[in-house]
Amino acid sequence: MEKSKEAALQDDEIAKIKKADASVKTMEDFTSPSVLYEELISSVRKYHPSTDISMIEKAYRIARDAHEGQVRKSGEPYIIHPLCVGIILADLELDKETIVAGLLHDVVEDTVMTTEEITREFGAEVALLVDGVTKLGQLNYSADKVEVQAENLRKMFLAMAKDIRVILIKLADRLHNMRTLKYMPPHKQKEKARETMDIYAPIAQRLGISKVKIELDDLSLKYLEPEVYYDLVEKINLRKSEREAFVSGIVNGVREQIENAGIHAQIDGRVKHFFSIYKKMVNQEKTLDQIYDLFAVRIIVDTVKDCYASLGIIHEMYKPIPGRFKDYIAMPKPNMYQSLHTTLIGPNGQPFEIQIRTFEMHRTAEYGIAAHWKYKEASGSSKASVTQQEEEKMSWLRQILEWQRDMSDNKEFLSLLKSDLDLFSESVYCFTPAGDVKTLPNGSTPIDFAYNVHSAVGNKMVGARVNGKLVPIDYVIKNGDRIEIITSQNSKGPSRDWLKVVKSTQAKNKINQWFKQELKEDNILKGKDMLAQYAKLKGIGLGNLTKPKYLESVMKKYGFRDWDSVLAAVGHGGLKEGQVINKLLEIYTKEHKGELTDEKVLEAAEETKDKLHIRKSKSGIVVKGIHDVSVRFSRCCNPIPGDEIVGYVTRGRGVTIHRTDCINIINMSLEDRERLIDAEWQSESVGDGEQYTAEINVYANNRTGLLVDISKIFTERKIDITSMNTRTSKQGRATINIAFDIKSKEELSSLVEKIRQVESVLDIGRTTG
Repeated sequence: MEKSKEAALQDDEIAKIKKADASVKTMEDFTSPSVLYEELISSVRKYHPSTDISMIEKAYRIARDAHEGQVRKSGEPYIIHPLCVGIILADLELDKETIVAGLLHDVVEDTVMTTEEITREFGAEVALLVDGVTKLGQLNYSADKVEVQAENLRKMFLAMAKDIRVILIKLADRLHNMRTLKYMPPHKQKEKARETMDIYAPIAQRLGISKVKIELDDLSLKYLEPEVYYDLVEKINLRKSEREAFVSGIVNGVREQIENAGIHAQIDGRVKHFFSIYKKMVNQEKTLDQIYDLFAVRIIVDTVKDCYASLGIIHEMYKPIPGRFKDYIAMPKPNMYQSLHTTLIGPNGQPFEIQIRTFEMHRTAEYGIAAHWKYKEASGSSKASVTQQEEEKMSWLRQILEWQRDMSDNKEFLSLLKSDLDLFSESVYCFTPAGDVKTLPNGSTPIDFAYNVHSAVGNKMVGARVNGKLVPIDYVIKNGDRIEIITSQNSKGPSRDWLKVVKSTQAKNKINQWFKQELKEDNILKGKDMLAQYAKLKGIGLGNLTKPKYLESVMKKYGFRDWDSVLAAVGHGGLKEGQVINKLLEIYTKEHKGELTDEKVLEAAEETKDKLHIRKSKSGIVVKGIHDVSVRFSRCCNPIPGDEIVGYVTRGRGVTIHRTDCINIINMSLEDRERLIDAEWQSESVGDGEQYTAEINVYANNRTGLLVDISKIFTERKIDITSMNTRTSKQGRATINIAFDIKSKEELSSLVEKIRQVESVLDIGRTTG
């Protein structure tokens, strides 16, 4: 009996989960593409004034033929994906061109059809949309995933700037992929869900398309935090009937009062979506029981005047919670969302939220920027206001495009974008002296405000006044503050300490750009010198390596836009000169590998003869271009097999072998550098039983038994110590210099790792001269 009860409970739970998964209409109900196509056409006919759907029909036929024989991971025909994307776009009531581009969005990428053919069949507008959505699958250089993702996003934002419908198709594409994510392997699910939560859901939020944003949020949460998601589903479903009774009680009470006041309104109640509840739990560090506004009642009325009248009625009926009233009608969110929000105490002490808005505001909240392409009769003035709203939403996009221009580093661009799009961040609203509203991340300072106004204001800022009083620059801005920035032409520019204080991505980026720009010229020159010195040290001719195509490969590899940026990065230490030269050398070698002629073969044979192979038992070193000469190891840096080495032709004592990081080599005069010669270890010399002298310095806090503990490690490994010197400073810091015989660099690394574990050892370094 117990077991069947348990099984019933389990079934009940599965049913609940399934119900939660189906919070939006899934496409699984539709089996064949023809049924889906019918669904698409009926969706379009609902809102589109024109009965001519031949363009959509043609696009469907072309897409169906192009994807013929292709299947998705789920095993269903591939054409189902573009059809579902089309249906999502039709749900947003978009124009025919967008729906056609949605149907064709994978045709160029996955089939043989070209952009030119699409232009010929459907016109330049559709071709531009399709091209904007096509992923950067053509990237064939060996960039890491972060680079490809950043490059994809850069392309997407540029395409968005040309036509915002590109992102609407991209969002519909991502939404359908998220709905069918269960067919992907777990690591892919996590990867896609993380990208959706970091990039796509916040973009939908910025563009005000809550219809898409809410579903992307919940689906991302489901795959990123499955335990949290299903726990929320279960807990929210636990007292479903009780909650529904509570919400319907409030809805009926509110409806009665509003009708009595003669206001025409549409009223409904709902539970907030899972991600918004989870976000509150994370941000406020609360459990589900402590989150009080789980339910929201929405009142939609005809005019703004009715919104405020309804608010008065509601506040008369229920007691509002102080500090929980937000007027987004007078001060819209940056994505142009408008509503009155108020949290009240219900009849049984249970708090709930009421949102009041007009039908026009509701449309903007649901469709966001997509509302601009909705088919509706509009007078000239309302068209202008929509364009103005669109402009407001696009200001955020313009800011991102500005970063794209400023930034040569892809990874930096991606991390900036992610922190700017952070879904968990809250906002604070403040005013300029002229009364304009500025929206900043919570915790922002006057520096953030200054850079939000203009980078020139931030760079010349010397102080700030908040509500008429002077404040320190790390003052945390509160809602409603009136901020005035004090600037001076004598200001030397921002301070590096500001980076620790500022909160907004925009300010961090502008400050970093200022420093990079100020020091860029110096860094370029320094980087140039460093590359030249390194090439000379290694005996590499830079002339052959600095052809434009080689430089371009290096720029792509490290995500820079131009060669000056690479030089600047080397100059300020962001990139090692060795990395750059080695990459150039690798590309050069790869290209010249196949060009073998008879002359070259003979030349190579001669060269091999010219290489000096020292007796294996002795040094195991090959010195290029020298016959019968004695080779000895320098005492200053004691090279061992595995180290990077270079030979120095001494006066009368043959060739001395040094490590390339030896102090004597690094500080060598230009005249002496002429005597440097390439040298390398013979491959057989590593691990051939030959012993080499190595020398290390161990830095430690002095204590009794320190030397015993270190010596014990050498004894256990049967390594002979040839000399040991110690000295202790007045502060009790011991420096122990140990020379010993060893076979290879691997053995040395393993030994050093073991010594590091000895108590009170702070650091270990090899002597470099």
